[in-house]
Amino acid sequence: MSERSLIVEEQAWEALEKSIIYYQGRPIGTVAARDADIAALNYDQCFLRDFISSALIFLIKGRNDIVRNFLEETLKLQPKTGQLESFKPSRGLMPASFKIGSINGREYLKADFGNHAIARVAPADACLWWIILLRAYVISTQDTALVERKDFQEGIRVSLELCLVTRFDMYPMVLVPDGASMIDRRMGLYGHPLDIQSLFYAALRASIELLTPNQENQNIIQAVHSRLDPLLKQLRENYWLDSDRLNVIYRFQVEEYGEEVLNQFNIYSDSIPFYRLAKWLPEAGGYLAGNLGPSQLDCRFFALGNLMAIISSLADEQQSHKILNLIELRWSDLIGHMPMKLCYPALEDMEWRIITGADPKNRPWSYHNGGSWPVLLWMLTAAAKKMDRGELAHHAIAIAERRLIEDHWPEYYDGPDGRLIGKEARKYQTWTIAGYLLAKELVLNPTHLKLITFET
Repeated sequence: MSERSLIVEEQAWEALEKSIIYYQGRPIGTVAARDADIAALNYDQCFLRDFISSALIFLIKGRNDIVRNFLEETLKLQPKTGQLESFKPSRGLMPASFKIGSINGREYLKADFGNHAIARVAPADACLWWIILLRAYVISTQDTALVERKDFQEGIRVSLELCLVTRFDMYPMVLVPDGASMIDRRMGLYGHPLDIQSLFYAALRASIELLTPNQENQNIIQAVHSRLDPLLKQLRENYWLDSDRLNVIYRFQVEEYGEEVLNQFNIYSDSIPFYRLAKWLPEAGGYLAGNLGPSQLDCRFFALGNLMAIISSLADEQQSHKILNLIELRWSDLIGHMPMKLCYPALEDMEWRIITGADPKNRPWSYHNGGSWPVLLWMLTAAAKKMDRGELAHHAIAIAERRLIEDHWPEYYDGPDGRLIGKEARKYQTWTIAGYLLAKELVLNPTHLKLITFET
């Protein structure tokens, strides 16, 4: 390891330690960011999705108490009874974030289910990440007694019921509104966004390992088994885009009726930018589309969903290699000066105004709309190492190391090539720091992949 790499890693560990928050004297999570130069807003809270990279690195380093405390305390925040009132979280919903409050000197946790968030968006991904992290904790610690506890079994069960049972949908995917994931602003993702489907698949796989096969869990276990195969088939077949699939879609017939139709979603080929897509998509590459619904096939590349598809074995072996081929062959577009693009390409001009609501933070090539997010470095590394493509991980980490410490660990980068620090990016962003450290650990010891990956 080079001297520079050692310095970057040492400072990252120091910054991660400073991000830990304590509740009643116990470590419970990490703040989103520690940027003293800009208003905190909700960045002084612990976000469930943000904590995942920190939690995994803590497990690798044997800091199991932080993760256990986090899992136990967030479980207490989850509503276990039905809520029919507006502005109340649904049964099974996990909070997007929490912060520590105090009444008469006594600490308590105040959860945000979206009721305080910008645009009041509830998190669809929090309960899915919670289940995935619980599996990682059990694998790392062998603490099966925790997951077998009645409250943890109930927590898994009600989270799954939220996704599996109550829905107005005939497809195996989970239906969610815009902004209900890491992309927490309007970006045209209403319906069945890939990021959520990949997490949903991983959470279903994890729950099979975690649920005790008893009478109380019988119905939900059966429901999970019933959903997995149709979900896998739908995502692998109907979300997949490569040169062969483009030719099929290009010749789609429309207004078909019946169970065996080829064009199930009535996609009109005129809605797809075939010329630009065929020019950009290399013969050796492919990826899972961003969204699928009635007359909608969103052809944007979303990194989290595609990388998690590889990690969870949602994508088969050939598809996984094609996704990594695409990243390698379109390196300047997807990686550039900072790994890696959350979404590509960016929405621009009138399309940006209509789809995002002219959101200035999501202007073209910024934030969620084509911005570059260093936290994705750990997912890229995990996917590359899982598929024995370690050279991609090494290259990406080397690019990140050249800038992150000088730029003070920003939340995201702007510009088509990720050259600019994000206009409104917080510095000392904890998941940027933890994502880098996690990527380094996965390269150093790939056996840690067992915490997050699933077999085919």
